[in-house]
Amino acid sequence: MIYFISCYNFLIGAPMPFDPSSISRITMILTAWGGAFLAALWLSLCIWTYRDIRARARDPLARILAVMVVAILFLPGVLIYLILRPQRTLEEEYQHTLEEEALLQAIEDSPLCPGCGRRIKEEWTVCPNCQTKLKKPCHECGKLMELAWNICPYCASPAPGMRREHLTMDEALRSIQIEEEIVDDEEALEPESIPEPEPETSNPETSTI
Repeated sequence: MIYFISCYNFLIGAPMPFDPSSISRITMILTAWGGAFLAALWLSLCIWTYRDIRARARDPLARILAVMVVAILFLPGVLIYLILRPQRTLEEEYQHTLEEEALLQAIEDSPLCPGCGRRIKEEWTVCPNCQTKLKKPCHECGKLMELAWNICPYCASPAPGMRREHLTMDEALRSIQIEEEIVDDEEALEPESIPEPEPETSNPETSTI
């Protein structure tokens, strides 16, 4: 109560008598506030260190040591931890590993030239190193086909000079209809057969006369 009265007198400009006990009281209050702030800061740094090292390391011993360094050394311990902690988190390390694996897989999956063995691209038709023919264009749609393919997978057109072994139902019926029309035309062009005259038989009665 005396402290609040002295503060009120100070605000209204009333003269304040020098009291050594008030100075010591103010010092104690400031010390308590400072101690509470440092304790809260220490606890916050310990919690932050634990969360950070848990996201960066799986080893339980490393987690315990990191928290102990910060808890014992306080601010210098935080500086030491920031210097020695792993550069990437576990999630960042996992993403980096996936990127490396994807890059290696892309390198392994890239095709090789059958002539010189060098890496080529999918859209190349000729190897630029040894001039080996890699693909052929479809004569119907123009898209690239493998050399061993006998039919285009894009437009279903057979390669030139290749016989189609599998026909659709419409194509089979159309071919049968064409064959029947050809047979009918051939039959229409054949001349009609003229019946041969029967040989005259001699009448025995007339011969006797």
